[in-house]
Amino acid sequence: MRIRPYESSTDRTALWSLKREFELGLGSGTGGDEKAQVYREKLTDEYREGYLEWVDRCAEACPTAVTVAEAEREGSDGDEHDSGGGPTATLVGYVFVLPDSFAYVWDAAVLNELFVAESHRGTGVADDLMDAAVDTAREQDLPLERLVLDVDCENDRARAFYRRHGFDHWGELVARSLSDPDSDSSSDS
Repeated sequence: MRIRPYESSTDRTALWSLKREFELGLGSGTGGDEKAQVYREKLTDEYREGYLEWVDRCAEACPTAVTVAEAEREGSDGDEHDSGGGPTATLVGYVFVLPDSFAYVWDAAVLNELFVAESHRGTGVADDLMDAAVDTAREQDLPLERLVLDVDCENDRARAFYRRHGFDHWGELVARSLSDPDSDSSSDS
């Protein structure tokens, strides 16, 4: 397993595949059918291009903002390409820490996403990616010396993982729809 910074020129397609799996897992694994549908519907070509452009801007601002886990394919001798010219390694996970220009969002380093393909869960890859995230955060100029993230309250596996890595409850993230007029409140002023 190799943990390394994301390279746009070679990793875009694989990163998008992992991001898509991450989003679909959030939608189906932490809410009902309605949440799953919302997450599926957002994964358009336009979203993909916007996301990957944003990743590239973040990686340009901080080369370790996006770190990937790369596994060698079975039978590989470790060379970058096999004898047929194809890649001998595949991305199996990633972690995305926002550059410190975003530190004022929560006055801390922000761990935006951490994902490991199901086939590599429980192998230590997530631990290695978390170590890389903490290293990136420690390099940042921050108002508070903290690394924060949001985790769905229904994602017990992720919550246990973050607790094991020293994360404690620190506030609560809530959300509301911007497209639902019934969510608007009126004042009596």
